[in-house]
Amino acid sequence: MSDVQLSEQITTGRAPFRDWETWYRVTGDLAATADAGKVPLVVLHGGPGATHDYTLRIARIAETGRAVVHYDQLGCGRSTHLRDRGADFWTVQLFLDELDNLLDHLGIRNRYAVLGQSWGGMLGAEHAIRRPTGLTSLIIADSPASMDLWVREANRLRADLPADVQETLLRHEESGTTDSAEYREAEAVFYARHVCRIVPNPPEVAASFTAIDEDPTVYHTMNGPSEFHVIGSLRHWSVVDQVGAIDVPTLVVTGAHDEATPATVAPFVNGIPDVRWEVFADSSHMPHVEEEDRYLQVVGAFLDAHDLDAHDAPSDRTRSRDRSKTA
Repeated sequence: MSDVQLSEQITTGRAPFRDWETWYRVTGDLAATADAGKVPLVVLHGGPGATHDYTLRIARIAETGRAVVHYDQLGCGRSTHLRDRGADFWTVQLFLDELDNLLDHLGIRNRYAVLGQSWGGMLGAEHAIRRPTGLTSLIIADSPASMDLWVREANRLRADLPADVQETLLRHEESGTTDSAEYREAEAVFYARHVCRIVPNPPEVAASFTAIDEDPTVYHTMNGPSEFHVIGSLRHWSVVDQVGAIDVPTLVVTGAHDEATPATVAPFVNGIPDVRWEVFADSSHMPHVEEEDRYLQVVGAFLDAHDLDAHDAPSDRTRSRDRSKTA
């Protein structure tokens, strides 16, 4: 599903989760990572309901001797699909439980870092707010602190689209025909500006979009038909009033053209006690693809700086605030 080539050791497996299975892959060696004094990085993909494929370039972090864990969240990709389940099933808590289960299955719950992209960053923030003792650092990449902020900013960005594109989007949204080819063409104008500026999309990015098309259950239930027409169960999700509970060093990442605008990440930047913010000038929502080398350097350096003993008390792990922004 991707042309991303990696020379490191790759293992795959399935973690039993309740009555289902979570598919995962590990790039690198978990035991060697521990022996080297590093922590494994667990990558949480977006959507909700996308697949891990579009985040695969992050696996290159393994070139530094750090194992990288990718997985397909329940309901998508190679994990168990449940097309008959509704909004009462697809909850944030379900995906938090799935993450905890995977950490236990891999034997890394006592020491790990998390990188969440888009919805994955929302999930990662929810995970960190609960102060798991093994979490050493957190990367929130291209993720809003609330969906109200996300929708407000999406509408602002949408207002800058050509008038005919705006008219097409609105007409199909009002008539409930967002699955039409005409809507998709108009949607693509927004995506090329604010989701991935590499057009046509790289194969691994296209693979994740195709996966949503093949089974849109989770995406349509929790988000809605598009990135900017959010009518799903997450519509009023927010952690704005809870981010102060995150007690590990945190890196916030956005692109200068990102649909995750400065306003959407401001609560993270202003509310997390130990935080820095990195802006990628030539990127939109996928700087890990759009500025791959610099992204890996920034993320790798951050992880290297925070390979801490996960058993340190929260007071020992909390440092002074660093809200610096690099453009």
